[in-house]
Amino acid sequence: MNILVTGASGLVGSALAARLRGSGHRVTPLRRGAASADSGPAWDPESGQIHLDTAPPLDAVVHLAGETIAQRWTPAAKARIRASRVDATRLLCDALARAPGPPRLLVCASATGYYGDRGDEVLDEQCPAGAGFLAEICQAWEAATASALDRGVRVVHLRFGLVLARQGGALARMLPAFRLGLAGRLGSGRQYWSWIVLEDLLRVIELALQDGRLSGPVNTVAPEAVTNARFTATLARVLHRPAFLAAPAFAVRTVLGEMGENVLLASARVRPVRLLDAGFTFRFADLEQALNCLVRIPPLNVKAS
Repeated sequence: MNILVTGASGLVGSALAARLRGSGHRVTPLRRGAASADSGPAWDPESGQIHLDTAPPLDAVVHLAGETIAQRWTPAAKARIRASRVDATRLLCDALARAPGPPRLLVCASATGYYGDRGDEVLDEQCPAGAGFLAEICQAWEAATASALDRGVRVVHLRFGLVLARQGGALARMLPAFRLGLAGRLGSGRQYWSWIVLEDLLRVIELALQDGRLSGPVNTVAPEAVTNARFTATLARVLHRPAFLAAPAFAVRTVLGEMGENVLLASARVRPVRLLDAGFTFRFADLEQALNCLVRIPPLNVKAS
């Protein structure tokens, strides 16, 4: 397959590109900047410019680009987050819809933030969206693919949970404090965290590329969400360290503001019903097994197997 990937230099994108190339696919990154015959397709979402002319005929697009949410949500940061997800997705989809031969498939990142803060409610793909900035962004992000859908492109919205990888991301940021025994639960610890190991996330993307029956929202999380208290206790146990230094909710809100409230203290107990119905088998369904593999051995080999 000829596959265009946005966000190809990020944690997920770089691992995905290597894996797909290892499987014999042709991967073309959509890079930022001016397009040229030598450098391939490019875009500048901030100025609304996109040039796909130099891309080969595309079978699929995997859209992973977006401003990180792991920052304090100032008004300027929130504007960047919205533009990088909603406006950039619309720009990409409009360009695909105008193409003489659009790809058959668009795999578009989304997030379990779609559901908002829902306590211990079990959430599947049929559940309505929640409230709050992240939920609003995710709704608009998914809606921004409308022009591709109208053109007949099969669109899959992968609602990512917390992506666990030793190479980077949230786990890598947590490890230094946990290795020193200077970490613990956040707030009450009763909030549910839905998670997935990078290896399984890549396999979900491969499934979306291969299985024409998969479309619409797909919860991309392990089968069992865990509370923050259980997550932090499990990580500490795997590292043979204590985890007594809990961070009160007011401290999380003070230091991280709205982001801390919406991401770290919010609860989303998400189930991957559509993946399970499709027969997907998780290699890492148990949190302790996953963390043991991620923190006690070298990083996972993300090449195709």
